[in-house]
Amino acid sequence: MLNMELMLTVEMMKTALPEKGLFRERQITWRIAPQPLALPKAIVKQLRGLGHSLARFQDASHLLYRQSAAQRQHPWLAEMLDAGKPSWLIEAQRSKALSQAAPRIIRPDLLLAQDALSITELDSVPGGMGIMHFLSRIYSEAGFDILGGADGMRDAFRYAHPDGAQIAVSAESSDYLPEMEYFADELGAGFSCAAAESLRGDESSIYRFFELFDTEQIPAARALIEASGRGEVNLSSPALPHLEEKAWLALFHYPALQPFWQQQLRGNQLDSLRRLIPRAWILDPSPLPPQASIPWLNLHSWQDVANLSQRERRLVLKISGFNELAWGARGVHIGHDMPATAWKESINHALNEYPRQLWTMQEFRDTSIIEHPYYDEAGEIVTMQGRVRLCPYYFRSPDAKETILGGCLATIVPADKKKIHGMKNAILVPCSLA
Repeated sequence: MLNMELMLTVEMMKTALPEKGLFRERQITWRIAPQPLALPKAIVKQLRGLGHSLARFQDASHLLYRQSAAQRQHPWLAEMLDAGKPSWLIEAQRSKALSQAAPRIIRPDLLLAQDALSITELDSVPGGMGIMHFLSRIYSEAGFDILGGADGMRDAFRYAHPDGAQIAVSAESSDYLPEMEYFADELGAGFSCAAAESLRGDESSIYRFFELFDTEQIPAARALIEASGRGEVNLSSPALPHLEEKAWLALFHYPALQPFWQQQLRGNQLDSLRRLIPRAWILDPSPLPPQASIPWLNLHSWQDVANLSQRERRLVLKISGFNELAWGARGVHIGHDMPATAWKESINHALNEYPRQLWTMQEFRDTSIIEHPYYDEAGEIVTMQGRVRLCPYYFRSPDAKETILGGCLATIVPADKKKIHGMKNAILVPCSLA
């Protein structure tokens, strides 16, 4: 229920907007809500504890990759994850200097159901930090108790980068340049923001806001990444392309890898992740023995999956990583929302790209329909029925031992949308405790 005594107004939002805006349009490109998204106590508790479990999962994934690369166990795994990537980048991520490296920032994409969350992606080079800081600040000033607090994003980023950093934004990510320039100004002394293409190669501390598939477009990228592999440059997020593959969400469920996960993760962490991570598969065209089937799907081949009826294919096909289509809603195909011919073509395309380009398939989970107020074009408060994606921002200490929550951004899209991402008719708000 809307509290008429405690509201953020459109005028308050517009007055607080940075002079250069937060996006290239230099104006508000989302629907403004008079109040944050109030989350149930159980969900808030889950969000506050999730960061450490995700950090341990990433650490275990990195260890498994390195052991695979060293032929100590499951050698097929590193071979698969390295396919299609340049040899110099593979060499850098296998360097001794990066053996204990970990992303300083973890942002999962979480779909919200009534009393449960589902992970669809883990991002270690996330956008939205500037807008999350702006929204946390403005809603806090309006009197709301925001998760992370008014300056949670700023303070957490400083915590993860105590020596400062130059934020390098690529042309491919230029839509985010205004918000990152604003965020760098808010971070203060020791932090700056510049185009990644202007890097000289002799910088000592870089926050990498460019994707690893895009390094050929950034003249100094290879030199900086190779220097980080020698321990000469502090590069955040470290150049670990294998960790940026969505395939890990499928590998978490692989039967052959269960002993490893059980050894590396605590029981409560395993239980939490098993509830959060939907079952998923990597599309590998290798034929199965006649008596075998794809786990949980109970089908003998991917062609059987391609032939499922519309009602049966409640599955999501998505590109795994190291590709310009691997972020946002691009490269995502929802099975029951597609014609049969398009579904079959998408699966065959994914199979033909293996192993050079990995694709994953994930079970589709329904999200709850909620109601949330926003201001329409006339400035009147109306209500949207929508679906929610939560993006909590977790920051790790430089020694990777501690993880803190900086803030949580909610994206609410109209209920008829299957893909939840930033769009002009979406509400963007921080989260609070109900």
